[in-house]
Amino acid sequence: MQINLKDPNHYAHLYNEKSLKGKEINILDSTLREGEQCTGISFTVKQRLQIAWMLDYFGVNAIEISPIVSQSHEESFKQMIKAGLNAKLIAHLRALPSDIDTAVKLDAEWIAMYHSISDIHLRHKLKVTREQTQERIIKAIEYAKSHGLKMRFTIEDASRSDPDFLRTICKEIDKAGANRIGIPDTLGIMQPNGMKKLVETVNEVIRIPIDVHCHNDLGLGLANSLAGVEAGADQIHTTINGIGERVGIASLAEASVSLKILYGVNSQLRFNMLCELSELLEEYTSVVTPPSRPLVGKDAYRHKAGTHVAAIISNTAAYEITPPQTVGNERKIIFGELSGKNGARYLLNLFGIKYEKGSDIILSNSLKNLKCGDLFELDLTKENEKIVLKTENKTNNENKKKGKGGERNEMY
Repeated sequence: MQINLKDPNHYAHLYNEKSLKGKEINILDSTLREGEQCTGISFTVKQRLQIAWMLDYFGVNAIEISPIVSQSHEESFKQMIKAGLNAKLIAHLRALPSDIDTAVKLDAEWIAMYHSISDIHLRHKLKVTREQTQERIIKAIEYAKSHGLKMRFTIEDASRSDPDFLRTICKEIDKAGANRIGIPDTLGIMQPNGMKKLVETVNEVIRIPIDVHCHNDLGLGLANSLAGVEAGADQIHTTINGIGERVGIASLAEASVSLKILYGVNSQLRFNMLCELSELLEEYTSVVTPPSRPLVGKDAYRHKAGTHVAAIISNTAAYEITPPQTVGNERKIIFGELSGKNGARYLLNLFGIKYEKGSDIILSNSLKNLKCGDLFELDLTKENEKIVLKTENKTNNENKKKGKGGERNEMY
């Protein structure tokens, strides 16, 4: 077995096993549709256009918006068409002739229709039978096709539907001429292995590509989306920061970076825009990015424990799956009660304070004795590193001249 010594994650990838290298997995961003279903979020026409521009430049394959929601959303759709985006613009609609007519009026090329098929939705939400549901779906597809529209048909609440009815509906959707099928875990109820089986069940009876749209009610939105891709889906639905109805869906940052790092999917995405996209969302809404948000949160690259700080200074890969610059974030060190002598030594060098044997321990104990927890943070930049290394080398050279020998800092 050939070992890649340059990859610190080599052995982890042996356990992961699954690779999608060479396979194209698309990202559909639904911040302007699913995202606006998040409590407290409502974008203006200009804000929607700015978000669409940035998502397009980031490199998503498709952007979804629902022009039937309001006049403002309809105007946004018009502006986005005029913008000439590279990403496909998807008009999200109900499976109704009136909604399809709106899409035609707006010169939409792609639409995404949806209809529930679970018994609880049919009985208590729509009050229709399975037979009526099937008839509605087929008629809507045929009507849309007659107007030359390309479409995805999403089977709402697919994860809680009768498997036999699910297979029947999917075969009919394919036969009627839909271009894609959307398989959502509407309630976020699936285990990853369950989501994999669900997608495989659909994939066995259709010839067209599959989207997955996984809600995060139990915190499994991303895991289930990736499981769906492993089972054959080729498009994941995301939103910036994972916002959406209730607790949202898979996050754009987490999904795109996971596909790149864990699955080896080749991508031309501008990953360094991820923090900028998160900050833009925060600027336009009342929804603050949680510090603990993976990759784009402020805590994602903050290092605090003394042993962690020592390792990070020596080799950042010790505690970072990808450098912060990759996603537009910043690396920081927290100084305070948990700094330890390694953090204290770094601080002394950074401030240019001449090192005396034991002074790092004295400073470390002083920080602990203050009992103030975290005191402050500093950027662990290349410039700071140069200052520390320069000071460290100067100290070592002085010690050699005095015959004491160079005392190399253990954190390097």
